Amino acid sequence: MTGSSIENWNDAERAGCIPFKGAFPPDGANLPIGVFDSGVGGLTVARELLRQLPHESVLYLGDTARVPYGPRGSDTIRRFALELTSFLLERRVKALVIACNTISAVAADAIRELSPVPVFDVIHPTVQAAVAATRTDVLGIIGTVSTVRSSIYETLARGIRSHIRVIGQPCPLFVPIAEEHLAEHPVARVMAEEYLRELRGTELDTLILGCTHYPLLKKVVGDVMGPEVRLIDSAEPTIAVLREALTRHGMRRLGAPEHRLYVTDASYKFLQIADAMLGDQLGQSVESLVEQVRVGV
Repeated sequence: MTGSSIENWNDAERAGCIPFKGAFPPDGANLPIGVFDSGVGGLTVARELLRQLPHESVLYLGDTARVPYGPRGSDTIRRFALELTSFLLERRVKALVIACNTISAVAADAIRELSPVPVFDVIHPTVQAAVAATRTDVLGIIGTVSTVRSSIYETLARGIRSHIRVIGQPCPLFVPIAEEHLAEHPVARVMAEEYLRELRGTELDTLILGCTHYPLLKKVVGDVMGPEVRLIDSAEPTIAVLREALTRHGMRRLGAPEHRLYVTDASYKFLQIADAMLGDQLGQSVESLVEQVRVGV
């Protein structure tokens, strides 16, 4: 099952659920939107952006040379995240989407301090969607070690509904499984059974896929958890909030979009996954849009 989304930007902003800092550039409606992640997971967010906002241009940056971020220390994650942010800001974007739950949990405040344009993280809208979806007031969150240890999901959820219960479970090997294009391999099922065992049999009825890589494993997670558990994918509610903000501020693009995919290591695995996920929506060869770059130098 899929989750609900935040459809009303004004209500979310008034409720304090969506941090909004920075300003859209004057006369910048036709500028691209910067989307960044530690690797291929953010492509799930880029795909949703192309679906909900087909006229918008996307500059995607995946730090494929340094993935995964989840096991790293907070200072390192923040340093890497600010390097990615600076790279996209130098290319003139009208907004930034942090398409990575680990970066959103650890570095979103630092990114907002650096960025003159609005920054949209994948955590605040997702928590709002999950709280709206649960009927048992018990949420599950699976993510990287850094994301789960941050307790940000629990803090935000209880800020909306004080009595809600949040059960966290790190799933560190899900990222390399997704990066290696092994979602259909038996190893994905084995690890899903192992990681999710503690969550089954609890009262949770809503499970947040707390890493943008995890939608690539959505089928196996859903099979293990069963149809009674609703899976909340960060991409849909995050882009719904972005769409509402662009509309509210008169920043929707006019004309044909132009896309670019930047990576710090242009591996064939990235090209394979990107082509499978975005090829139909882009309407052109993914390989022709990919450029390998260096960041932080």
